[in-house]
Amino acid sequence: MSVEIWWGSGSGPAWRVLLGAAIKGVPLESHLMSFSAGDTRSDWFRAINPRGKVPTVRDGDFVLNESLAILAWLDRKHPDPPLFGRTAEETGLVWRWALEHENHANAALGAVARPIAFGRAPYESDAVRAAIPAMHEELRRLEHAVEGGRPLVGDTLSAADLVWFCGLQFLVRAATRPAAEAFDLGLLPLADHYPSILAWVRRIEAIEGYEQTQPPHWFESDPPSPRRLS
Repeated sequence: MSVEIWWGSGSGPAWRVLLGAAIKGVPLESHLMSFSAGDTRSDWFRAINPRGKVPTVRDGDFVLNESLAILAWLDRKHPDPPLFGRTAEETGLVWRWALEHENHANAALGAVARPIAFGRAPYESDAVRAAIPAMHEELRRLEHAVEGGRPLVGDTLSAADLVWFCGLQFLVRAATRPAAEAFDLGLLPLADHYPSILAWVRRIEAIEGYEQTQPPHWFESDPPSPRRLS
């Protein structure tokens, strides 16, 4: 029996889990939720996950939410290739990088990306401009860590790479929106500004089945997001 997953298009945490399952070669029974239709607020979904959040997975009678918890569970369930390192030291570094994103980079990147992506940029333009330096500070940290396109930890992609990649993708989507033209983001093309990040992105985009993990509505918008950053 395959693992069921409830996910939403554009949810970075859900995308992490889809990518982790693709790396593992684990088949998922997909349940794509509509945020606009209120699927996550429905009684039937709250019976599965009372918090009404995606991603949520179910394996038989076992139900789990929270993306990092799901990735850790998936890693124990299907150990190879590992998502949380092969040694105690690598495991610690994977968690450190993942949590640095969650506790620091997510806010820094999101302070730029969210107002642009969600149509608030005209009303928050000063805040967006003020947030750009912190955004670049986090990107420079990532650029150094993935020098030459290497993974964040060890020699294979880990949960840390997936967490940062999905955060970066949301930022890039915002940068391709018409509202971003009002700001000098200094982000695109990545080849000019962050060449090592671009090489690292290529490594993730080479995951077998990558295309099936991408948020479908991103390519139905006007203009559509680029299917590959590379």
